[in-house]
Amino acid sequence: MTASPGLADSAFLKAARGEEVPHTPVWFMRQAGRSLPEYLKLREGVGMLESCLDPDLTTEITLQPVRRYGVDAAIFYSDIVLPLKAIGVDLDIKPGVGPVVAHPVRTLADVEAIPDLTPDAVPMITQAVRQLVAELGPTPLIGFAGAPFTVASYLVEGGPSKEHALTKAMMFGAPDVWDALMRKIAGIAAAFLEVQVAAGASAVQLFDSWAGALTPGDYAAHVMPHSAAVLTRIGELGVPRIHFGVGTTNLLTLMGEAGADVVGVDWRTPLADGIARVGGPQGRCVQGNLDPTLVFAPTDVMLARAGEIIEAGRSARGHIFNLGHGVIPSTNPDQLKRLTDYVQSYPLG
Repeated sequence: MTASPGLADSAFLKAARGEEVPHTPVWFMRQAGRSLPEYLKLREGVGMLESCLDPDLTTEITLQPVRRYGVDAAIFYSDIVLPLKAIGVDLDIKPGVGPVVAHPVRTLADVEAIPDLTPDAVPMITQAVRQLVAELGPTPLIGFAGAPFTVASYLVEGGPSKEHALTKAMMFGAPDVWDALMRKIAGIAAAFLEVQVAAGASAVQLFDSWAGALTPGDYAAHVMPHSAAVLTRIGELGVPRIHFGVGTTNLLTLMGEAGADVVGVDWRTPLADGIARVGGPQGRCVQGNLDPTLVFAPTDVMLARAGEIIEAGRSARGHIFNLGHGVIPSTNPDQLKRLTDYVQSYPLG
């Protein structure tokens, strides 16, 4: 895929590679939708997965925050379980609940019944990415996929879980089933990201919502090899790889070692600590990490905290400004615009 004119000058891509930037780049997790009135209007009467499987809707929703905020990157509008839906897993995203799987995975036969993902299963993704790249021009598009542990948790639990008890029971009590499931999901995640990069995505993010439920030892033994398998395959494509998890302070070093170019730091970890955990100025680049609730604070308080984060980010090999998790649905879009402008105009000299 030929790079769009100006894409090489992207502050986001430069920061992700640890290169000198004209300004601190900024984008927001879950910026595609969530709080935007134009998104809510577009989604009226349209289910989440339905919107993700419609290339024109996906394109428009992904573009909306870029138009409104002028952020330095677009994040592909999708969902963690979308590749599973595309290959025929019986699931739905229920409003107010999240992904719900009709027949949770319990046995090796259940794992073997899950097909591998090929580009033929997701032509709508290829079409949407191509449309987006044509529209975005010099603004990079970040491809998106759920990490193996989080997707496995949905499949085993049958839906969202706070304790992940069934997931851990399989991990500890049926390691052969667990390993087969994680290998299967890693292959699906890698293939899903490969489709997006082949169609023109300039970077990817592997999103591990539930990894914070694990100890470092359990993560290293049962999860890290499978996330590393995804990141290694994508590394062959030459695009920056972001690896983000929630509540993962004690896993940041391992998440970097799994193969990420950029490690996302959630808001619970001071950014300076996160930078130290991923190797300091010679280590991994970082992304983050304003508390998403600070957009509800007075603007001067929000911006002051953002300034502190930018200053802390100077000690990293590269720093991409972001929230420490996704945009909260009740966020005032005007606050995100003020935050974007502030970050992009913050003097780095």
